Amino acid sequence: MIEINWGKPLSFVISPEGEVKTFSTLETAAYWLDRKWPVDDVQRRHAAQMLDAAAHCMTPVGTAREAFAHAARSAGFLAVAKPH
Repeated sequence: MIEINWGKPLSFVISPEGEVKTFSTLETAAYWLDRKWPVDDVQRRHAAQMLDAAAHCMTPVGTAREAFAHAARSAGFLAVAKPH
């Protein structure tokens, strides 16, 4: 299976212990939304739809990435700034 890279990876603190997870493909993000997401809210469902649409070339990958970032913040994940 070919994974679809969405450009600059997104990293989030995903646990109270400070565990960081980096997302760089549509497939990894979709897996997390489907199997490991801590909340089921509108943002999660929207991100899942956008990731699926991007995987089928129906929406830009950047749109899916942005929807995923919104869902992560909604779930309480904290964005990690990567050094340049």
